[in-house]
Amino acid sequence: MKRGPTGVVKTGPSLGGEVVRAFVPHPLPPSPDLEIDEELRELLDQAHLALGRLDALSTLLPDTAIFLYTYVRKEAVLSSQIEGTQSSLSDLLLFELDEAPGVPVDDVSEVSSYVRALELGVRRVREGFPLAGRLLLELHAELLSSGRGSEKLPGQYRTSQNWIGGPRPGVAAFVPPPPEDVAACMGDLEKFLHDVPERTPPLIKAALAHVQFETIHPFLDGNGRLGRLLTTMLLVREGILREPMLYLSLYLKTHRDEYYDLLQTVRTEGDWEAWLRFFVRGVMQTSEAAVSTATELTRLIEGDQERIRGLGRTAGSALQVHQALCRSPVQSSPSLVERTGLTKPTVNSVLERLSSAELPGGPIARELTGKRRGRVFAYSRYLQILGDGVDVD
Repeated sequence: MKRGPTGVVKTGPSLGGEVVRAFVPHPLPPSPDLEIDEELRELLDQAHLALGRLDALSTLLPDTAIFLYTYVRKEAVLSSQIEGTQSSLSDLLLFELDEAPGVPVDDVSEVSSYVRALELGVRRVREGFPLAGRLLLELHAELLSSGRGSEKLPGQYRTSQNWIGGPRPGVAAFVPPPPEDVAACMGDLEKFLHDVPERTPPLIKAALAHVQFETIHPFLDGNGRLGRLLTTMLLVREGILREPMLYLSLYLKTHRDEYYDLLQTVRTEGDWEAWLRFFVRGVMQTSEAAVSTATELTRLIEGDQERIRGLGRTAGSALQVHQALCRSPVQSSPSLVERTGLTKPTVNSVLERLSSAELPGGPIARELTGKRRGRVFAYSRYLQILGDGVDVD
């Protein structure tokens, strides 16, 4: 349904001789109400089924933490790549291991900050913190704690005009609300998140809230990453997911042009239904991909464990090293000594065995540095499975 503009244009003071026309969105929910036709209802039903399968996976995996550790980091890489960073998953894991990544430190530091913000957000929601402006400010402070953007008011709403697309606001593709309207807009969004003035089904709420947050663009930097993070936290808070296992960044990265066009179509034409169809298709595809990835990883881990059990006397130690690589698939010898409690000679011996081309079925681990000292090993097949849409070394 095309309702017309979903906000008002507010003319502000000129910048550089050009008049600034900023868009201030109306509070949610949309008016008139959403039109849920048969097609959209079917999509919503399918998305809920896909989310149910994804949620059930968290109870079926042998160790959910193994999957989540690296899957969260994949999301951090993808979400940051949308904003222009060049960090890969391997770069991030090397950075967390205190090894030199293959990209500028600011890039990988930015991704690492996203991981911390995501983990903090989910923890706060589970502790009972309301999904409100105060929490978003705390997460923004964590998100911009290092890397590029750390000088752009971390943990504070912007106090100047920003814009999207174009060299200046007068010719920008979109100009968000003036800074003096940001707090009120965010207050209205907070009410909607808490079902004021009326209850909104969680999946629809997540879809609408994402557009509203991106339209308000309340920060000088980090809006896209925090807006994508908001979706995951909302679904966890609403009880749709027990674990933070849904991340839309790969879908949005793949369909970037359509994504930006639909955001603008909501603002100018009020076609929330077109956006909702796009969003729920993303939820379906992302949920199905996550289930497939987790199933493939589980199959890989179980198969490699079976191979390791055939190694004879070293099998027990090798299984411990393998378990550590499952939890973090890029490791140095010292980090594996710390994680397993095995001696350095034992760990090195196991790594030689696991990275040997003579291992039945092929090597499990791969040495990344080519050095004799300070070597770093990767659970290479594990990273390849997670590498869909992410450049991994």
